[in-house]
Amino acid sequence: MTRRPAEDGGAGRLVRQLKDYAHLPADRALSRLGHTLKRPVFALPFYRFSLPGLIATNLAVTPTDPWPGRAEAGSALVQGVFAFAGQSLSNPAPLWSPAGAGTDWLSEMHSFAWLRDLRALGGDVARRQARDLVRAWLDTHRAWSLPAWDPLTSGRRLASWLGCFEFFAASAEIEFRHRLLASIAQQAQHLCRALPAGLGGADLIAAAKGLIFAGAALPGGKVWRERGLEILRRELARQILPDGGHIERSPSRHMAVLRDLIDARGALARVESPGTAAGEEGGERWVAPSELTAAIEALAPVLRMYQHGDGGLGLFNGSVEESGWQVDLVLQRAGGPRRPIGQAPESGFQRLRAGRTVVLVETGTPPPRGLDRHAHAGALSLEVSAGRERIVVNCGARPNDPTWRQAQRATAAHSTLVLGDVNSAQILSSGLGRAARILYCRREEEEGRIWLDTAHDGYVRGFGVVHRRRLFLSADGGDLRGEDCLEPFGHRVPRGAFAVRFHLHPSVRASLAQGGGSVLLRPPKGEGWSLHAAGALVSLEPSIYLGQTEDIRRCQQIVLSGALGPDGIQIKWALRRLDAKRG
Repeated sequence: MTRRPAEDGGAGRLVRQLKDYAHLPADRALSRLGHTLKRPVFALPFYRFSLPGLIATNLAVTPTDPWPGRAEAGSALVQGVFAFAGQSLSNPAPLWSPAGAGTDWLSEMHSFAWLRDLRALGGDVARRQARDLVRAWLDTHRAWSLPAWDPLTSGRRLASWLGCFEFFAASAEIEFRHRLLASIAQQAQHLCRALPAGLGGADLIAAAKGLIFAGAALPGGKVWRERGLEILRRELARQILPDGGHIERSPSRHMAVLRDLIDARGALARVESPGTAAGEEGGERWVAPSELTAAIEALAPVLRMYQHGDGGLGLFNGSVEESGWQVDLVLQRAGGPRRPIGQAPESGFQRLRAGRTVVLVETGTPPPRGLDRHAHAGALSLEVSAGRERIVVNCGARPNDPTWRQAQRATAAHSTLVLGDVNSAQILSSGLGRAARILYCRREEEEGRIWLDTAHDGYVRGFGVVHRRRLFLSADGGDLRGEDCLEPFGHRVPRGAFAVRFHLHPSVRASLAQGGGSVLLRPPKGEGWSLHAAGALVSLEPSIYLGQTEDIRRCQQIVLSGALGPDGIQIKWALRRLDAKRG
């Protein structure tokens, strides 16, 4: 896995924008184009006078942001260090558009999602810093401009300001609160006009949540609230798959959508009208729409399915581990059954669990065009954990860090088979082009034992073979056996070098044994494991782990390599706990 430089400069941005348009479905491309064509109108000096004024110093309802921040990040912010999207800038100047800041850094800066980090730090110093930064934004961005008023960024900022209002604004002077609420009203009105603005997937849900927050919190905000709910109803029908998975097929994005829906439900539950009890409107009890409740109930079991034994998430399609306790907090607030499901066929994931062993396998086709920006070429990749120890992993992702974006999406960055050093799907900056199709996925269970048989056609076009992966997990979880086959398909004579990769978590120590025929694995705690293989050369190579948001860590990978012959190839391997009985 190699690091590739980020595309840079105005020409590069233009090329990426054109590719993005070409990759979108027609309706979203037209929506984005329409929003882009309106930007000169938004930039006119008098445009802000078309946005409503609001004379208020307090919220009608105070939505809450229930998610914890990171005190250490808050401490850095107090010291003037702003670390977002893989960039860390000290005392940036000018504050809202410093030289050298990347697009994703600017989006995070203007979103104010980091307010919860200052709140986690707590104290008067953190509160004053939050207030000063919000005041500085109000001073600089009274009129529309990019990236400050980008629809997604605006929606996230509205939710951040209102969700953290009690922390930084409730005790502020009247003049500050008046300016803040007037700006929120203007931003909400603009966002109401702008959406959907070509957004889709989790991004559109996040923007709609900001509109719902503003509509719930500000006097006279019913129009904004109803517009946000209208978008949510439509998008939930499109984005939530029949098995409860989110259409983008990314565990981290799945959790983000669930969090946003929980937040929207919480804000709506607080809505009150003059003369009625909290949660009532027009004299009738106001409740969240059934679609919102149903979506939360559907998403939660699939999020549990994505969890390893440490409570964190599997590293598929742009995901990071996330903190196990934070995932559990989301699930606690979502409610519903506490047992994870074993499979989500429409989402394309399988969970094999026996004893203390968990195996997660990606068995799905990539998301539709326009929703595949975070999709990886990781067909049939797997991850293995034992208790709270991760053993086999995918390399993970650096969300919004363009320097790693392409490398982390490559097939070689996943624990699966790679043929000819070619990706199983065509990786584009805007998503995926030609993608691997799952041909079948068959699962059987008997007395605690689990069998999985699946295949994809990602190497049919270039090499004339199908990659088939068969797995067996023993009832005690101590014996995971696998078989990776490249089976001829069509009239082409298969040729090429193959590599079956098993990336290891950085905490696992690995060493070759038995003259290089097997590998011994030592997690920091718990039992050791060994991997044996037949039909391939076994070696250890360096790798990179991006599964934890703030760190880039070195690790190792086991590589089973060889040459593909005209009749295909069969590689058998077994990952066994050292004290497990052999079958």
